[in-house]
Amino acid sequence: MAAAARVDGQEKVIAAAQHIVKSLATSKNAAEDMIRILSGFDNRLSVMNEDLFPPATDDSHSAAAGDAGDAEPSEAEARLDAAEKVLLRWDPSSCDSLLWEAPPEEIADFLAAVDEVISFAAGPQVSPSSSPSSAAGDLRYRAESALQIAMFRLEEEFRYLMIQNTVPLNADGLHGSIRRLSLSFASDSGENIEDLEGSVEEEQQQPQQQEGSPEDRSGSSLSDDRSVDLIRPEAIASLKEIADRMIWAEYGRELRQVYCTVRRDILDECLIILGVDRMSIEEVQRMEWRMLNDKMKKWIQAVKIVARVLLMEERRLCDQIYASCEELREQCFAETAKGCVMQLLNFGDAITICQRSSEKLFRILDMYEALADVMPDLQALFPADSRELICGEAEGILRRLGDAVRGTLLEFENAVQRESSRKPMQSGEIHPLTRYVMNYVRLLVDYSDALNLLLEDGGMEGGADQDRSAWGESDDSRYLGSMTPLGRRLLLLISYLESNLEEKSKLYEDAAMQYIFLMNNILYIVQKVKDSELRRLLGDHWIRKRRGQIRQYDTSYLRTSWTKVLSYLKDDGFGSGSGSSNSVSKMALKERFKSFNLAFEEIYRVQATWKVPDPQLREELRISISEKVIPAYRAFMGRFGGQLEGRHAAKYIKYTPEDLENLLLELFEGLPGPANHPRRKP
Repeated sequence: MAAAARVDGQEKVIAAAQHIVKSLATSKNAAEDMIRILSGFDNRLSVMNEDLFPPATDDSHSAAAGDAGDAEPSEAEARLDAAEKVLLRWDPSSCDSLLWEAPPEEIADFLAAVDEVISFAAGPQVSPSSSPSSAAGDLRYRAESALQIAMFRLEEEFRYLMIQNTVPLNADGLHGSIRRLSLSFASDSGENIEDLEGSVEEEQQQPQQQEGSPEDRSGSSLSDDRSVDLIRPEAIASLKEIADRMIWAEYGRELRQVYCTVRRDILDECLIILGVDRMSIEEVQRMEWRMLNDKMKKWIQAVKIVARVLLMEERRLCDQIYASCEELREQCFAETAKGCVMQLLNFGDAITICQRSSEKLFRILDMYEALADVMPDLQALFPADSRELICGEAEGILRRLGDAVRGTLLEFENAVQRESSRKPMQSGEIHPLTRYVMNYVRLLVDYSDALNLLLEDGGMEGGADQDRSAWGESDDSRYLGSMTPLGRRLLLLISYLESNLEEKSKLYEDAAMQYIFLMNNILYIVQKVKDSELRRLLGDHWIRKRRGQIRQYDTSYLRTSWTKVLSYLKDDGFGSGSGSSNSVSKMALKERFKSFNLAFEEIYRVQATWKVPDPQLREELRISISEKVIPAYRAFMGRFGGQLEGRHAAKYIKYTPEDLENLLLELFEGLPGPANHPRRKP
C-alpha cells in the first residue's frame, strides 16, 4: 500500500511539473531549459518526457515569422543565433576588453548584431495568458536577453568614449582658446581701492577695459575662434551611434545617467580650473578682502566663460549626440548644466549678504553686469521646464546684487559725510579724502548704464525729489531735473565732499592757508570732472561755478595774507612839499622798511613750505601777489628810498624789486622749513 502510494505521488509530481513546463515554455528549447532547472531541485523530474511539443507545422512556421520579416523561421533563428554569438563574445561579465579599442570591423559587426536583436526584441508583445507555442515569442525572449547584454556593453563603451575623448582643459589652455572673449570681458585691469591715499589713483591710471559693442555683450553666438571643443570631434560619430541604438532600444534613462554623470564631473573640473571653488556662505563672509577680491574677479570671468563658451558647447554636444531624441537632448543638457550654474549663483548669493564696504562696490558692479549680460544666454540655453528654476534663481541673485550696489553706494555717501579726520595737511595739499572720492566717482562713471538703471527714481529712497531737498534752493538744485539718476547721485556725493573740505579747512589756524587748502582741493575736483565723463553728467555750469569759487578763495587769500605787508608801503602823508625841513622822518621811514622786510620774510618763510601742486594755479597765485606787491614796493622805494643814503641804507632797503620777484617764485613749492629764509639775489 505504502509503495503504491509513493509511486502514485511521484507520478503526480512529474505530471505537475510537465504541466508547468508545457504551460510556460514557449519552445522546445525553452522546455529543455526548464526541465534542466527543475531537475536540479528534484532528480525524479529528470525522467520527464522532453518531447512536450509537437513538431511545428507549416502554419506555425509562417505565424512565427510574422515580425521577424519574410524570412523562414530557420533563417530568423539563424540570424538571431549569429547576433547572440557576437554579443556574447563582448558580454561585460566575461570580457574586460573594450570594444572601441578593437578593429573597426569588429565594432561594425557588434553594432549590426545590436540592430538585429533590437529588431527581434521590438516584435509583438506576448501575453502571459496566450499560447506560448509561438516561435516569434521564443525569438523575442532570446532577443531581449541578448539586448540586455548589448545595452550593458554599450553603456560601458559610451562612458569610456566620453571620458577618453574629453579634451583636457587647463587654465592656460581654456583662456587661450577663448582669448578674445576673455579680453573683451576683462573687468580687472586695475586694482581696486585699497586705502585713501593711493590705490584709487593707481586704478584710475589703468582704465578698465570696456566690454565692447552691445552685440558682443548680448552674446547670442560665438565666432569659431571663441569656441572650445569639449569632446574630440572624431569621437562624436561613435557616441551618436551608441546613443541612437540605446534610444531605439528604449534605454534612454540609462544613457542619460551615464552622460550626465560624466559631463557634470567635467564641468565641475572646469569651474576649478577657472578658480571657482565650492564654498559655503560662511566661508565667503569670513574671507579677507584681498582673497575675496581675487575670487570675485575669477567669478566674473567664469560666469561669462561658462555661459558663453562651456554651456554653449555643452548644448552643441547634446544636439549632436542626441539628434534623434529632442526630449533626451533637453534633459541631458539641463541635468548636466544645472549644478555648474547653481554653484556660480551660490557664490553670487553669498556676496549679496556680505558686509558692505566701499572697496567692494566695483567688484559687485562687475558681478552685476556680468550676470546681467549672460541672462539672455541662459534664457536661450535652457529648456522651458528647467529655465523657470535656473533663470528664476539667476534673476533673484541679480536683484540682490543690485540691492547690494545701492546699499554700498549709500554707505559710501554716508562715510564721506562722516569722515572726520582732525589732522590737517601740513602744506595745505590735496586731502586724501578728495583723491579717494574723486577717483572713486570717476570709476563709477564707467558703470553708467547699470547705475542709471539701479538708481532710477525710487531706487535709492526718493530719487530727484530727495536730491533736490538735500540742496534746498542752491544753484545746483536748478539743474537736477535734466540730469541722469547717476548724475544726481554724484552731484550729491561731491557736495558732501565739498562740505567736508570746508570743515577741514577750519583746522588750519592760519586763515591764508585755509584758502590755499580749499583752492587746491576744489581745483582737483574740477579737473577730475573736466577731464572725464563727469563733465557730461554734471555740466559746464557746475565747472564754471567751482572756478568762480576758486577765484573767490584767491581774493580772500590775498586779502588775508598780504594786506598787512602792503600797509607798510602806503604813503600815509609821509611827505609834502620839498626840502629837508619837509622830509619824512628818517626814523619812521626806517621803521617802515624794517617792518616790510620782517613781514615779507615771515610770509616767505611760511608760504614757501606750502604746496600748490597744480602748476597753473601756482603761477596764477604768484602773478596775483606780484601785481599787488611789486608795483607798490617799487613806487614806495622810488619815492622814499633816496631818503636813506649812506652805509646803513642797505640795512633797511634789503631787497630790490627784482629780488622780491625772484623770492615770490619760490612760494608754494613745498620747500623744507629750515632752508626757507630769503636772501638777496646777486
